[in-house]
Amino acid sequence: MKVGTTIVFLFALIAVCVGWRNISHPILTWEANMQVTSYGFNDNSPPSAQIAYPRNAGYPTLHNQATETSGTYNDPITFATSKAEIPIGTKIYIPFLSKYFIMEDDCTQCDSDWKSGRRHVDLWMGPQYSSNTNSLDNCEGYISKSSANVIVNPPSNLGVCQTKMFQNNQCTANQCCKGCGQ
Repeated sequence: MKVGTTIVFLFALIAVCVGWRNISHPILTWEANMQVTSYGFNDNSPPSAQIAYPRNAGYPTLHNQATETSGTYNDPITFATSKAEIPIGTKIYIPFLSKYFIMEDDCTQCDSDWKSGRRHVDLWMGPQYSSNTNSLDNCEGYISKSSANVIVNPPSNLGVCQTKMFQNNQCTANQCCKGCGQ
């Protein structure tokens, strides 16, 4: 076997073993402690379910509006952060919520935090329309953590709690959240 052929073969073998989507974008699972906050229709900017990176604009995302889905690997919930921290379309898993999320939106505070060396993700909560502001704010605060483990590019087989965190103007995150409200 020639040297050039051997190098190409080895590169292809490594790509398959590492699990690359394509040669330029490896799928590498990693974990970090991050600030975890939440936002919804009422405190989105502008107040809406509008996201910065909708699928219909050609981004590698799943939704055209911020969406609280079942939170499974194939049906992740919208989250926001700095695209310099986590690329658009990347999935994360939040162990304390037992839910998957997908990066589909920008977060001004996350951008600022990232520039200051702090990791921060902001999780979408609730419906695609206005909710009772006090109920939504209280639920957002209930799941917020100054530091929590976040898995980036997680495997697809992690446990999932499919109960929505906020529905019918009620915080239902307590059905899934481990260590929330502390």
